Amino acid sequence: MKRAGPDRRMGNPPARPAKDPPSTSPTARTRFLANDAYRAGREWLRYEGTPQRELFRELRRRFLSRHTAVTGWSVDLGAGPGRFTSALGAPESRRVALDLSREMLTFRPSPRPGTPTGPSARVDRVVGDALAPPFADGSFQAAALLGNSLGFAAEASEPMLAAAERLVTPGGTLVVEIAPGPGERSRYLARLPEGAVGRLFSAPVAAVVPRIHREGFAVEPRRHRSDSFRRWDAEALHGRWKGSGWTVLETLAVAPCLGPDPASIARIHADPKAWGHLFEVEERVGREPARWGEAAAVLIAARRTLREQN
Repeated sequence: MKRAGPDRRMGNPPARPAKDPPSTSPTARTRFLANDAYRAGREWLRYEGTPQRELFRELRRRFLSRHTAVTGWSVDLGAGPGRFTSALGAPESRRVALDLSREMLTFRPSPRPGTPTGPSARVDRVVGDALAPPFADGSFQAAALLGNSLGFAAEASEPMLAAAERLVTPGGTLVVEIAPGPGERSRYLARLPEGAVGRLFSAPVAAVVPRIHREGFAVEPRRHRSDSFRRWDAEALHGRWKGSGWTVLETLAVAPCLGPDPASIARIHADPKAWGHLFEVEERVGREPARWGEAAAVLIAARRTLREQN
């Protein structure tokens, strides 16, 4: 498959000479190459239509806004239909969405209210492999591997991560999403009726968090075989980057308190004040290292330091 790189005449980042990507799982690669418009639509809807999905979506967008709001070029590796590509970079940034599937890249959903439009929302969509991205090293101020792309790469996840690291310029940021475990939920919140949970979150955040900690967390049942993808561990990524020219900025388990409870989330969503408090609680608790090991999704942001990597 020919991999199209950005055009230097349009001010795009320099292209890397084409080469064959490392070997990857034939099953996973075939599945991604076979994506069609239906699958692209299903992927887009994964974060649409319910308060629970909105919570998952906005926690990711808030994380990206804290760590990738930089000028220059940003790249979304394994972007799919580009759900989070527009969240990368500053308003004046240029963005690239890279994916194996042309169908994913050409999918165009109806924009949600408040979605950026105009020149600032421009995305260059490139068909290519995140294992061997067609860009020169150090081309991007921000790069993202979201949607557990590393996990689905299985045995090729190490070269995929290394390729993403090389794309980031000194001083730039890499955001990675991993899936260490099946997920958790707060025992305290799980035993309360939905109405009581909704009322609780209208109280100050400082009054909610201690109650959650007092009763701890229950691990959700596993929904996938342990060999269906590689489960990366947050601490392993921290260790990889320690002393190697990277600084970890933030690590966040996504919605460890109420993530598996759509009914309670819907009740909170009806009250704007409670809804705002839910984000604060989930982010405060999600930053605790104890929440990373069993989380269904963990976001990690790391900055490449100005000195050379080892």
